[in-house]
Amino acid sequence: MLKKIFLLAGFVLSSIALYAQQTTLTLTMDDAIKTALRNNREIKLAKLDVEKGEAAVKEAFGYAMPTLDFSAGFSHFLKKPMMPFPDFQAMLNNSTYGILFQEGIIPYDPNKLMPMDYKLQSFALANNYKAEFQFSQILFNSAVFRGIGASKIYLNLAKVKLKETVSQTVLKVKKAFYGVLLTEQLYDIALARYNNAKEHLENVKAMREQGLVPEFTEMRVKVEVENIKPILKQLENAHTNALNGLKIVLNIPQESKVEVQGKLEYTEDELPLLEDLIAAGKELNLNIQTLKVKKQLDKEMKAIDAGAYWPTLVGFANYAFNGTGEKFNFTDYQTSTIGISFSINLFQGMRTYHKVQQDEITIKQTSEQIKTLTDATVMQIVSKYNDLLRVKNEILSMRDNVKLAEEAYKIAEDRFNHGLSSRLEVNDADVALSKARVNYTQAVHDYLVAKAELYDLVGKIEQEYLDYVKDYIE
Repeated sequence: MLKKIFLLAGFVLSSIALYAQQTTLTLTMDDAIKTALRNNREIKLAKLDVEKGEAAVKEAFGYAMPTLDFSAGFSHFLKKPMMPFPDFQAMLNNSTYGILFQEGIIPYDPNKLMPMDYKLQSFALANNYKAEFQFSQILFNSAVFRGIGASKIYLNLAKVKLKETVSQTVLKVKKAFYGVLLTEQLYDIALARYNNAKEHLENVKAMREQGLVPEFTEMRVKVEVENIKPILKQLENAHTNALNGLKIVLNIPQESKVEVQGKLEYTEDELPLLEDLIAAGKELNLNIQTLKVKKQLDKEMKAIDAGAYWPTLVGFANYAFNGTGEKFNFTDYQTSTIGISFSINLFQGMRTYHKVQQDEITIKQTSEQIKTLTDATVMQIVSKYNDLLRVKNEILSMRDNVKLAEEAYKIAEDRFNHGLSSRLEVNDADVALSKARVNYTQAVHDYLVAKAELYDLVGKIEQEYLDYVKDYIE
């Protein structure tokens, strides 16, 4: 029976795995981005940082709130504490006889006086208990009040990092998706060239049967057809690798079957002015925003550390129930206190001074990082903008070049079929057509990738993708 159960379980699991493998996931660009936003581990970590920041704000407010503590305890002396004290018996005896001797009631007799000495005596009772309520409220503490502001800045930093992670995820998906489309279309171009070559081979065979071309020509065309097959295999492998890379970005299993919908297409659009892009990059670039918020946090940390120069003022009150007794017949009493405590550090080895100095250095370092990153961002924006202009002009000429190459191939094929040209002319036209299509497709791919990278540099994110994390950034 156990063996049958294991066999049945194995069959069910294998069936489920087979079904999962056979199910094909078809994705558009939008589907892929939203899948990545749902599955991306970096976004999950960024969301947890936001939640952590929200908890830190609540914790900071908690330090400014009053505190109420309760404590209780019971103690029993197994051996009571002793302390040296004058001998009360000798003191009473000598005092009494001293008065009698002085008044002449009895004659003076030194033997009746006892030597004065210290004896160990205990004044504690065996059992004690105490129950106390302690209330305290910070009236002034610079670190506590500054900590609230620092926690809010930390929360803003986590939100900006979340937006940055979303932007980077969208960019990664776009680049991976464009890579899949590129390999797919390059494969289609190679396949079209292969089909053209096969069709040309059929024409050559028909012409050879009629004695119009020699056998050597047919052999050369066959070689050319076979030479295209390895290229198809290479592009097929490249497409598989591109799909696997997309799966990694989407955080889905590698064994999943994925197909993409879409095509690398160039759409004529006007680019913003370079000056506007540079201004947007300086203001909205998410990496720069992250450093700016970090600089605010550095300043708050400096203020918190400098708070050690300021005093601390705390109001307090307590109410206690006490009891003491030799056995359990307690003598009960109650105490209550109210007051204010003031404390200020007068000297601690210049630790606060040097700690504030370190904070100032950290602020300067962050400022330099902002300047460096801003310069690098401006340089990248200019570079990407120039790339877009260059590729845009190339695309327009390449698109016309593809049309010319298609017409040239048709003319060469027709001339060959009528015996007006050689096989070499057809082959050259076919190679030129394939190269024109590849160059155009590659240029469109480069344009789309450069455009996505440029928009990422200027902090432009589609609102629909920010809506996936709006509950965290609002």
